[in-house]
Amino acid sequence: MDTRKTNDGWVQGHRPVPDVISFLGIPYAAAPFGGNRFREPRPVHAWEGVRECKDFGPIAPQSARLPGAPDWSPGDEDILTLNIWAPSSDAGPLLPVLVWIHGGAYTFGSSAQPDFDGTALARAGVIVVTFNYRLGFEGFGHLPPGTGSPYPENRGLLDQIATLRWVRDNITAFGGDPANVTLAGQSCGAASAACLMVTEQARGLFRRVIAHSVASPCYSIELAAETTRKVAETAGIPCTADALVSAAPHTLVAASDRVVDDYRQDPFSGHRHYDPVIYGPVAGDGILTSDPLSATAAGCAREVDLLVCHTTQEYQLLDAVGSSAKVTTDDQLALFAKDFDLPDTLVPGYRALMPLAPVLDIYLAIFGDLQFSEYSTRLAERHAQSGGRTFMSRFARQRNGPAGAVYAWHCAGIPFAFGNLTAKSVEFLIGGPPSAEDHQLSRRMLNAWVSFATTGTPGWQPINDSTSGTPDGPSRSRAAAIHELWQQADFPLLRP
Repeated sequence: MDTRKTNDGWVQGHRPVPDVISFLGIPYAAAPFGGNRFREPRPVHAWEGVRECKDFGPIAPQSARLPGAPDWSPGDEDILTLNIWAPSSDAGPLLPVLVWIHGGAYTFGSSAQPDFDGTALARAGVIVVTFNYRLGFEGFGHLPPGTGSPYPENRGLLDQIATLRWVRDNITAFGGDPANVTLAGQSCGAASAACLMVTEQARGLFRRVIAHSVASPCYSIELAAETTRKVAETAGIPCTADALVSAAPHTLVAASDRVVDDYRQDPFSGHRHYDPVIYGPVAGDGILTSDPLSATAAGCAREVDLLVCHTTQEYQLLDAVGSSAKVTTDDQLALFAKDFDLPDTLVPGYRALMPLAPVLDIYLAIFGDLQFSEYSTRLAERHAQSGGRTFMSRFARQRNGPAGAVYAWHCAGIPFAFGNLTAKSVEFLIGGPPSAEDHQLSRRMLNAWVSFATTGTPGWQPINDSTSGTPDGPSRSRAAAIHELWQQADFPLLRP
C-alpha cells in the first residue's frame, strides 16, 4: 500500500526501489510566515483527498551554499516539511525510527541533500525521517523583548521538537515504533540533538541520540542580542521586534551574510573572524536553560542512550572550502589562541605532537578539536560520568586521491553511515568514487547505526565514568595526549 493516513490527511508515496517506499514533503507544521513568523510552530491545516508526496518541500531561507543543493526563493513558505523512508512491506512488528537533523552552521542546508537519502537504512530495517527547520535569523535570531513578546528564542529547536511530536503521533501508520526513536545529527544537527537531550519540552520524544561531530558552542542571550543589533544596522532597519518582523526574509539573509563578511575581513574582530557562524542555540531562556555540557554533567540526559562520533581532521574541510580564516604565521596563531582564551600550554603542546607541521596545519588541528572533536569527547564523557549509557567512535578513513591526500574531515563520515557513497555530489567529501574498502566501511557504519537504533548497542562496549573517550588501538597515544592538553583548558561552554 503506497498511501498512508496521518492525523492531517492521506499521503501518497512512491518507490525509489521496489522494497522501499518514500514520502517526501509532508508538512509537520504550518508555514512560519505572515502571522506565524518568529513564533512557535503552529499546527498544519488538514487537507482533503490524498496528498502526493514525491518531491521534497521548499528549503528554509538561506544563501546558496552547497553545490547541487536546491535554492531558496522568496515566496517559498511551506518550509516545515519532513520525509519518510520505510520498507514497502507492511508485515512484521513496528520498526525503530531514526530522525535525522541536517547540519549547516544553523544557516544553510536542507533534508534534500543526496547524502541523506534514507533508502539504504530503510532496507536495513529502520524507518528514516529527515526534515527542514528554520535557519539563520528565522530560526535562531534574537528578537528584542517587549511586554508579552510572542517571539521565543531557539525557534529552530522548536521546529525540531514539533517534528518529533509529529513522529510520535503519526509514525505508526508508516510502520515505525514511536516508543523506539533515535534522534541523529551531524555538526549543528548533532549539537541540536545534544540541546534537545537536555530540553524539557523534548523529554520522552526519543530514547537514543547519535551525534556526529558535535558543534560548539551555545550562545548567550547577550551575544545573540549583539548579533541582532549588527544585522538590523546592516539591513538599515531599527533594532526592534516590529521592524524585524516587517523585514523580508531575504533582507535578513543578505544582512546576515554581510555581517559575516565583515567579521571575515577583520582579523581583529575576535573569535568570529576565524569561522564567523553568527547564529546558534541560545542558552539561558525558557527552552534551553543551560548549555548541553553543563546540563549533561548534571544528569539531565542520563536516561538517553548516546553514540558520539567525530572525524580525526575535522577542520581540514572548512579550510578546503574557504569558510575558515587562514592562519599561516606564528603571530596569527598567537592572536588566535588569545582570541579563544586558550591556555599557554596548548599551542606548544600541539607543536610537540606535530613537529614538522606548518602553522596552518597546527591551527586547523587546534580549531577542529576546539569546535568539534574535544567538545564531542567531553559530551560523551560527561554523559557517561552522569550515569548515561555512552558509546564513542572516530572516523579516521584516509586515502590518496587525484588531487592528493583525502582527509578524514568534517562531514566525510555521513555518506558512509547512510550508505550513499555513489551519489556524484559526495565525491568531493570522500575523494572520488568509492573503493571496495569504502563500501565495506559503509556497511559497518550503517549496521552500527541500525543496531544502536534497534537495541541501544552499536557493536562495541560503552565507555564509563572511569574510562576516557579516547580511542583504542594505534591512534590512542596521540589522541590521549591531545585530550590531556585540553584538560588544562577551561573549555568555553558559552561565548560572551
